[in-house]
Amino acid sequence: MARKADPNTKIIADNRKARFNYAVGDKFEAGIVLTGTEVKSLRVGKATIAESYVAPKDGELWLINANIPEYLQAAQFNHTPKRPRKLLLHKREIGKLSIAVDREGMTLIPMRLFFNEKGRAKVEVAVAKGKQLHDKRETDKKRTWDREKGRLLRDRG
Repeated sequence: MARKADPNTKIIADNRKARFNYAVGDKFEAGIVLTGTEVKSLRVGKATIAESYVAPKDGELWLINANIPEYLQAAQFNHTPKRPRKLLLHKREIGKLSIAVDREGMTLIPMRLFFNEKGRAKVEVAVAKGKQLHDKRETDKKRTWDREKGRLLRDRG
């Protein structure tokens, strides 16, 4: 069943393939360090995080390969679309995520990019482990069976 969207948040980008390609574990909400034109571009609703990931570097977490396109009305002071962006988390959370990546072989993936109720841009980061091909097939079979089961129950009653 799909989760209910919080009415106070505005989702900018959603990583829909993440649940298919990864076994998702714990999730953390992180702030992002952005420039003015990046925020304006996000407010228009243009961003993609499908091919991005989060990497620890020098005790900090960085969002790598997220595409926030240039803001067209800003002529002179525009930003680079795919630059690394620093994520803001508590030191304890950064330590926990760094250990998960280093020791346990997990991956940090952004699940969604959104504005919270205060209007601040946030990223939901999940600790995940990559699925093998047979795991992906099992997920697909389970999803298809759940869909068919719902149809059968609905038509019967």
